[in-house]
Amino acid sequence: MTDQQVAHFTEVFNRNRATLALFSKCSTKDELDVVRDAFFLGMASQLCPNEYEAMRESLITDDTAFDAIASSINTDKGLETTVTAARASPHWLDLVTAVHAVGSAVGSDLDGIWNTLEKGRMEWLGAVTAAHPLKVILKEALNKDKNKTERDEVDMKMVYIYALSLSIESLANESEAWRKVVKMKNKANPLQDYNADLWDSRKEEWRPLDLGVPEAAERGGSSFQAAWDA
Repeated sequence: MTDQQVAHFTEVFNRNRATLALFSKCSTKDELDVVRDAFFLGMASQLCPNEYEAMRESLITDDTAFDAIASSINTDKGLETTVTAARASPHWLDLVTAVHAVGSAVGSDLDGIWNTLEKGRMEWLGAVTAAHPLKVILKEALNKDKNKTERDEVDMKMVYIYALSLSIESLANESEAWRKVVKMKNKANPLQDYNADLWDSRKEEWRPLDLGVPEAAERGGSSFQAAWDA
């Protein structure tokens, strides 16, 4: 590959970053798969013209695919419908293979890039789902407390951060260390025997969770505050 070809690949990749960014809107693995394949389509349209044109012509000449795509334009299902039709094309595999070949030629691991995004999103979604029942309890308690202070909300957020950390693989040791610091008997129930004096954010064992959970949220295309506010 020449420097010019590498520069062209980089330019095309940057043009399709907006499609990649849609991973942050996904709630399921199927939705993530749609975004991934939409990204491949976008890349192929500019990097693999022969394979892309063959696939495009197959959709145009397939009445069912053409009608489905046409009727979904400017709807919430537009992207999914287009990707579904493209996957059904006899030229889909050739297109995806060609995109990966161009990526490999310039030293870009497209699957590795995508897998990092997908793993981050799925891990964060799992953490938010698992910690949701506890968050409901925490926020209900805050809402009922007419004398609550900013400190009370900070304390509740600490508990929520801990709950989220339980589903983040890279924080397994850190969450266990914190459980011991606050003398928690049941890691799945941090409110049992809760002692506010022990839950001191100044303790060095808290820092990995305080930093690690927001970082996991970022890897998942979100933020801790967004999860708390949801």
